[in-house]
This record gives sequence, C-alpha cells and structure tokens, in this order.
Amino acid sequence: MKYLYLWINIASFVVPFIFSFHPKLKFYKKWKSLFPAIFIMMAFFIPWDVFFTENGFWGFNDIYISGIKIANLPIEEWLFFICIPYACLFTHYSLLHFFPKFSFSKKTTSVLYVILITILLVVLFYNYDKWYTALNFSYAIILLGLVFNYDRKTLSVFLPTFFVVLFPFYIVNGILTGSWIEQQVVWYDNTQNLGIRVGTIPIEDSIYALGMLLTVFVLTEYFESRKATKEDLVL
Repeated sequence: MKYLYLWINIASFVVPFIFSFHPKLKFYKKWKSLFPAIFIMMAFFIPWDVFFTENGFWGFNDIYISGIKIANLPIEEWLFFICIPYACLFTHYSLLHFFPKFSFSKKTTSVLYVILITILLVVLFYNYDKWYTALNFSYAIILLGLVFNYDRKTLSVFLPTFFVVLFPFYIVNGILTGSWIEQQVVWYDNTQNLGIRVGTIPIEDSIYALGMLLTVFVLTEYFESRKATKEDLVL
C-alpha cells in the first residue's frame, strides 16, 4: 500500500480533529497554545530524526510512502510529529474533562519518577554507546528531572493519561514497525538500540513517546497559563 504511512497519520488525526469542535470539549480553543508547543517540540525532534536517518540508525520503506521528502525525511514523518501529538493531547484533555480527578497523588508521582529515572539511568550507563538508547534516554532523564523539580503537579496529571495513550500509540507504532503488514514502514538498526521489542516495537519508542508528548504538554500548559494571565489583566 503505497500511501500507508500517510493514511495512518490521517486516521490518527481525523477523529480527534472532528471532535475538537464538540461543544463540551472545545479543544480548538487550545490550538493557539498547542500548535506552537508542537512546533517547538519539532525543533528538537526533527534534527534528531534527520541525523538518525542520514546515519542509517533508522529509515523508511519506500513502498509505504509517497516519496516526497523534506530534509531527507518523508513528508509523512513530518506529519507524524503533528498528527500523533495532536491526537494524544486531545485524548489527554478529553480524559481530564470527563474525569477531572484522573491524576496521581504526589507520593505516587514521586515513586514512579524515582523508579523511571533509576531504570533510565541504569540502562543508559550500560548502553551509552547505542545512539537511539543514549539520546532518547538522556532527553527523557533531563526532561523528567526538570518537570519533577519545577512543576510536579504537571507530571502527576500527565503520567496517568500517558499510560492510557500508550495503547493507541502502540497500535499505530505496531503497524509502522511491521505488525499486521508484510514489511516494516519504519526500520531500525538494532545495533543502535537495546534490541528489545514489545511485539515489533523497540522498547525505546515508549520513552521516545514520553519525551515527545511531555514536551508538548508542558509547553501547551505554559502557553495556556500565559494566555490566562493576559485575559485576567484585560479584565
């Protein structure tokens, strides 16, 4: 299927986009905060993606993409960084709308943080020579450390919805990495990762999703708070 990657992006995006205008959710009102957050995230993740692609740490199967490329990345890969965070953040805010108390306690957040950081540090220590593992885990460690120390409440709200979002993320990523199709849409050089897979998905992709989505969420919340402050000043 020539345009499979494109259709995956569209399928991930279209339902959240339509329901963004639901009168109870009104997710479209967050666009002024969300899209700048996504574009800032892309400023970090796109150069990372370009570097990995050019060095053969991962790549894309031509039979599943349109062939249109920007900076050596398929246009579908660019869309991935817009469509998937949009869908995931829509899910996050929708869950919070219907379940306002859907968050972890301070104690639970602290315990999860310590466990996660410990695992990341130990794995990084023994696998610093693997590019995907090293860069991915380093970014997550720094980001989690900053959020935990400066805005712990944000982490307590983000983590439970992230665990929910992982389910649809794994479906999308499963297809991209070869589940239920003949070949992989995205292939990996296993010498540059741990070689551990959940189905067909490299375990690093979970941490990649964490770093990507937490970046967008933190920035969206920051822009939303600034917007609220300006509105209060006007009033």
